[in-house]
Amino acid sequence: MQLSIDLTGRDVLVTGADFAARQAVRRYEAAGAVVYRLSTPHGAGHDGPLPEKPFLVAAVDDGQPGWEPLLDRCRAAGIPVAAEPAAGPAGHVTLVGGGPGTTELLTVGAVKALRDADVVFYDRLAPCQDLPSLTSAELVDVGKKPGHHKVSQGDIEKLMVESALAGNNVVRLKGGDPYVFGRGGEEVASCVAAGVPVRVISGVTSAISVPAAAGIPVTHREVSHMFTVVSGHAPLTEKEHQHLAGLGGTIVVLMGIGTLHQLAAGLRRAGMRADMPMAVVERGYRPGQRTTVADLGTITSAAAGCSNPAVLVIGEVVRVAEASRGHAEAAADLDRLAASLLGS
Repeated sequence: MQLSIDLTGRDVLVTGADFAARQAVRRYEAAGAVVYRLSTPHGAGHDGPLPEKPFLVAAVDDGQPGWEPLLDRCRAAGIPVAAEPAAGPAGHVTLVGGGPGTTELLTVGAVKALRDADVVFYDRLAPCQDLPSLTSAELVDVGKKPGHHKVSQGDIEKLMVESALAGNNVVRLKGGDPYVFGRGGEEVASCVAAGVPVRVISGVTSAISVPAAAGIPVTHREVSHMFTVVSGHAPLTEKEHQHLAGLGGTIVVLMGIGTLHQLAAGLRRAGMRADMPMAVVERGYRPGQRTTVADLGTITSAAAGCSNPAVLVIGEVVRVAEASRGHAEAAADLDRLAASLLGS
């Protein structure tokens, strides 16, 4: 059970060893509480006088014996006791896949890593607007836009490593999945080279989730039994166009607006038919999400006003989605008609 309580100005006693309690202290301070500390179950190690009757006791599981009698006395006095996990080990990096940009698609592991972080280096495609509600860590924007890198990749890796070596619990929050065109492998290699412990928490890739947001399945029985994911940052070669056109199935292109013209022309030269259905899904799961549907022969002009972040989907699955939307709209029309008839 999770409860939301306004702690502004409330006295909260956080118990537990300093190292284990450091993140709990930061979370309660961020919530506006007046935080008091008790580092040992015998009363030593606190900063200043303790409150006579705190509003809440946050008991950090630091592994020390002897806390339970104190917590029992608090409960007997009617003081709520909240169990808090101990802070994770310091001096390591966790690469976290943030999904397509909505907190609804963050994994449980991602939420836990953010909660335990001391510093978060985040990208613009991650769910950054909700970070203040997910973590009390220091937030550092290292986001990159097409043609403009606020912080270079090399500098991002240097910042991560330096922060971890300084003893911080570092989270590198990336859009989608770190290992799907996310340069996660490079960041892991940098940590390993510096002797910094590193782990990766997979995220929901936009290659699947963003088409789904537009109602497009990347596979569908008797329509497509495979899908290929391609980066759209740079134009493909003629050989790559030929391979893609010959594979069949669904083609998903990430961040491909800038190379859309070359892609469409290259696939046509490779023999893909001009009436192959195609969709451009912009800003998946974000305000202003929009889907533009055309075919391979007309998509360049149809998508003239489109911009990244966008996912391109090429294949018959686009028609499946259109048919499903048509059925849904027809069902909605029938519901509205039935309602009007009942009303009359």
